[in-house]
Amino acid sequence: MSLAAEAAAGTALSITAPAKINLTLRVTGRRADGYHLLDSLVVFTELGDELSVRAPVADESALSLAVDGPFAAPLNGESDNLVLRAARRLAEDAQIVPQAAFTLTKRLPVASGIGGGSADAAAALHLLNDLWGLKRSLDALQALALPLGADIPVCLLKRPAMMRGIGETLLPLDRLPDFALLLVNPGAALSTAEIFAARQGAFTTPTPPPSAFAALDTLIDWLSQEANDLEEPARRLCPAVGEVLEALGRTAGCRLARMSGSGATCFAIYATLAEAEAAAEAVARAYPAWWVAASRCRGASP
Repeated sequence: MSLAAEAAAGTALSITAPAKINLTLRVTGRRADGYHLLDSLVVFTELGDELSVRAPVADESALSLAVDGPFAAPLNGESDNLVLRAARRLAEDAQIVPQAAFTLTKRLPVASGIGGGSADAAAALHLLNDLWGLKRSLDALQALALPLGADIPVCLLKRPAMMRGIGETLLPLDRLPDFALLLVNPGAALSTAEIFAARQGAFTTPTPPPSAFAALDTLIDWLSQEANDLEEPARRLCPAVGEVLEALGRTAGCRLARMSGSGATCFAIYATLAEAEAAAEAVARAYPAWWVAASRCRGASP
């Protein structure tokens, strides 16, 4: 039985929407329409939200979203969630009535710089492409998704890549070494618009990366030449970001600590998952109010 037939028969299709991490984020310019141009090395963790979909039954709305999980509260009752917006956009493009019953298990903090909403929207497009039997190519889904959010095309890709422009140019990496990440969010809210507005100085000319990183030392050396251009304004607007980075830098085995996206989630890189998990335990003991999670980085294979 095909995936579409399974869903139509009432079987839910499920997919993980992995956290997106900006190992680097350079602001390289600004277009006339106000959109900033970026250059960012993006990777994904094995940790993420979980999204499932099935065909609605007779007494349900044609298009619905139920949200559960530890970070469900901010999204409950939201009628314009990115998952629903993605569904409506795909249905409009396909000239069909959107019919889908979604359940989102929200494990990632909301509006935290790790692409949770964008990853959820990307997962919805992948699932609906199967549920509705549309057979859209990845390129077609990415073009459709870009107006919804700059991070959605790379979240559809779900593999390490350089993301450029406003998110429309993606250069997948041929190889990435194995490593683990520790993600920490202090629970402080940061507005992406405010962070960009607070950024000072000239635009950045980034260092071109190799198409592949054979070893972790090579990756760390290159990352050390780069930065997140939004980290400094985030530190000014939210001192907790600096506290998180200092805490991560003190952990055993930390190779590099940096903020992801527009924050406030920060990450540290470790050679092994065991090191990341040990660091997570140490940070969680010292800062019990922070969200702390260790995960492997997803590899370069599609």
